[in-house]
Amino acid sequence: MFVFLAVELTLLFVVISYAVGVLQHYIPAQKIQSILSSQNGRGYITAALLGAITPFCSCSTIPFLKGLLRARAGFGTMMVFLFASPLLNPIIIGLFAITFGIKVAVFYFVVAMGVSVIGGYLLEKLGFESAIKPEALEAPKPSCCTTSCCGKAKPESKWLSIWRSTWSDFKSVLPYLLGGIAIGSVIYGFVPTELIARFASDNNPLAIPVAAVIGIPLYVRAEAVIPLSAALAAKGMGLGAIMALIIGSAGASLTEVILLKSLFRNRLIAAFLLVIIGMAILAGFTYHWLF
Repeated sequence: MFVFLAVELTLLFVVISYAVGVLQHYIPAQKIQSILSSQNGRGYITAALLGAITPFCSCSTIPFLKGLLRARAGFGTMMVFLFASPLLNPIIIGLFAITFGIKVAVFYFVVAMGVSVIGGYLLEKLGFESAIKPEALEAPKPSCCTTSCCGKAKPESKWLSIWRSTWSDFKSVLPYLLGGIAIGSVIYGFVPTELIARFASDNNPLAIPVAAVIGIPLYVRAEAVIPLSAALAAKGMGLGAIMALIIGSAGASLTEVILLKSLFRNRLIAAFLLVIIGMAILAGFTYHWLF
């Protein structure tokens, strides 16, 4: 599990970071600022829809988020994207529809979209933008020449310059990435599904909050945890708790939290987790009452 995730996330991080660098080369920062402005409601909806069409997991969202930070996009809209991206994409909604039915898929989409927008808006209004680390807003400075900065060597091509920035970014987050993957893999490999089902069964009045919290340390994509939920239901896990587990595990992960430490101060990370857990609990109880 560790090797698989390390290879997968390394490739995703490098490829997405490079792609974001190319986009930044062709799309001026002012354009991104105008599209994802927090000064109007349209920016929040745009960020949520951008998250809904990008097939990123909780960790591969980070390099895209870095690009938005450096482009000085609106803080609230960036947080909306961070919340929505791992939870909403056509594959996830399709799996929900196949596994649980159209009504449940629509319910999930509305809750994930709505709470993401409200959470991003509230975090901006509460002043959490000040908890972004200053270095997260600055792009790494690539070398100016292919050999040295003597002024006589041939200037680097734009593609090589973007690659150097990408590689510098990757090296800075590699310790966080490997540490988070190691811890998440141990939890994934040694915590049996029977234990999760027992703690989050219908007989436990705290099943939904427990399921929401259990999901955070796991690194499981929504595309994987949705089919897994059928097995958990067969072992006695309540459907409301399953909804909470899906949102908790897909919306955040220990690996993502460790990566976010390179960008955010602890109070913003805590607020991010509070929104995800709150979304999971709200969806779980509402799902339990309605379905």
